[in-house]
Amino acid sequence: MLAYRARLMSAAAQPSSFAGELKATLLLAAPLAAANLLQMAVHAVDVIFVARLGQDALAAASLSISLFGLLMWAFSGLTGAVAPLIAAELGKGRHAVREIRRSVRMALWLAVLSGLFGMAICGFGGALLAASGQDPVISELAGGFLRVLMWGMIPMIMANVLRTFVAAMGRPIFATLITAAAIGVNILANWVFVFGGFGVPAMGLNGSAVASVVTSVCMFLAYLGVVCADRRFRRYYLFGRFWRPETKRLKEITLIGLPIAGTILAEAGLFSSAALLMGWIGKAELASHTIALQIAAFAFQIPFGVGQAATIRVGYHFGAGNRAAIGHAGRAAIMVCVLFSVVTACLLLFAPRLVISAYVDIHAPANAVLVSLAVQYLAIGALFQLFDGTQAVVAGALRGLQDTKVPMAIAIFGYWLPGMGSALWLAFHTPLRGAGVWFGFAIGLAVVAVLLLYRWHGRERLNLVAQLP
Repeated sequence: MLAYRARLMSAAAQPSSFAGELKATLLLAAPLAAANLLQMAVHAVDVIFVARLGQDALAAASLSISLFGLLMWAFSGLTGAVAPLIAAELGKGRHAVREIRRSVRMALWLAVLSGLFGMAICGFGGALLAASGQDPVISELAGGFLRVLMWGMIPMIMANVLRTFVAAMGRPIFATLITAAAIGVNILANWVFVFGGFGVPAMGLNGSAVASVVTSVCMFLAYLGVVCADRRFRRYYLFGRFWRPETKRLKEITLIGLPIAGTILAEAGLFSSAALLMGWIGKAELASHTIALQIAAFAFQIPFGVGQAATIRVGYHFGAGNRAAIGHAGRAAIMVCVLFSVVTACLLLFAPRLVISAYVDIHAPANAVLVSLAVQYLAIGALFQLFDGTQAVVAGALRGLQDTKVPMAIAIFGYWLPGMGSALWLAFHTPLRGAGVWFGFAIGLAVVAVLLLYRWHGRERLNLVAQLP
């Protein structure tokens, strides 16, 4: 068993020195970050195809995806709580196969249960959007789109669980390859179902939803094929006695996962509300904000991948009871994040127009105001790149210690009191206007990053590792 586990985790999983942890973190984070970036490309394909259908279709799809994406992100955080459990069991070594099988099985159960709940919400999505004051015509289109798209929710969440499994087992490259292949599947499916192809009638807007469902099912089947075909993964017999409940493990995942989902909703709520604030300020500010935030979200995928790696690395050493290695893993992840954040901050500060040119024609006179505002927002975005990445990575490290409740409270406090509070005051009580909203972002993220760092560095004093030898 020990010999097998050593082979399974690979050489990168074993070292306890800082240099070894830095290498292991990079080897794990790189394919995860690449998969995150590729996932954004998958979603971009949908936007490109729907944009050709007209403004109403694009608006309806954007509203639908904002609701669907929020649910998916929260449910992925909920079920993603299986990552520190898998890593800890690998660290312990004893009975790892049986315990990991139980964890993954219950995470898949939770994926189905949460997916059914999300589907119910999507079923009433049109009515919810209409009740929020959206245009009735757009809301009706969005409702129809969501009633199709919702069928992809369960396979998406289950695919995320299997992605977490293969990454925690030291094989994150599968996530990169499968997500890359999903781009091709999504392009083909959109072409077939949106505009008609291979004898399939054109379905317009709803065809893009069908394409997303097809892509999600294909991704799940790809992960299923990997875990069934790879001899290392077959040993875990993940779907053996799938019907058998493990109530204690299901509760454990839920107790760790619910605060993660709450943290995600707190952060997502801040950024979603910012769009509303920008809309109150002006159309140009809203358009500039949308572009600048998209760029910031793209850059965030790297620290997000490092945070995922931190959860696994810290969780592994937490299970093994190695206090020194826990510290090395956390410091390595934070250092990688800081170095990358400095690079992206410099890019946003010194070459913002180059980045913006990927989205709009920066030389068109009609875009002059939009570009000017976006440059201003990205300068502030450069400031919070460091804070945003740091909070993501430190939160990931704390999840490796299975510490999620207090980080959720920190996120709710930081984002919604200092963050939103300062954004409201600076935007509407000073001349900063839209820039004030972005300064509010920076303040909220800085507060969360500092408080999470304080908790991470005080893990011994706060008894987060008290049970370790």
